Amino acid sequence: MHHTGSCLCGAAKFTVTTPIAETYACHCGMCRKWSGGIAMAVEVPPDGLTVDAGDTIKTYASSEWGERAFCTACGSGLYYRFVAPGPQHGTFYLNLGALDDPGGIPLTGELFIDAKPDGYALEGDHTRMTSTEFFAMVEDSMKGEG
Repeated sequence: MHHTGSCLCGAAKFTVTTPIAETYACHCGMCRKWSGGIAMAVEVPPDGLTVDAGDTIKTYASSEWGERAFCTACGSGLYYRFVAPGPQHGTFYLNLGALDDPGGIPLTGELFIDAKPDGYALEGDHTRMTSTEFFAMVEDSMKGEG
């Protein structure tokens, strides 16, 4: 099943051509500032996203291993993309809220659980990863380059 989506104004449209099985929530400071709250995203392989945006999408290098894309017309955050070398290079983490129909995609994990503000908690039995665990995973992924 293909998923479609767009930014708020519709200038940046996209199609996900690979199956989406899960979503993660991130509580890190950058994601909270970028999204205005909890950042929820779905993982899409580098060849699984087709974007029709003209010149409205710009990227911001938010860390040495990732960039964040947004629509310059309306300001909507669209995706985080892993740019560091390794097996995750080019992987997109597309904002769940940008999908036209995010129904049926289960929450399977939370990242930076130790940075989550006290004012909310997500229910359910899913993986919860601390910042230390996340950074270890990123480092392991970068080492996995062949």
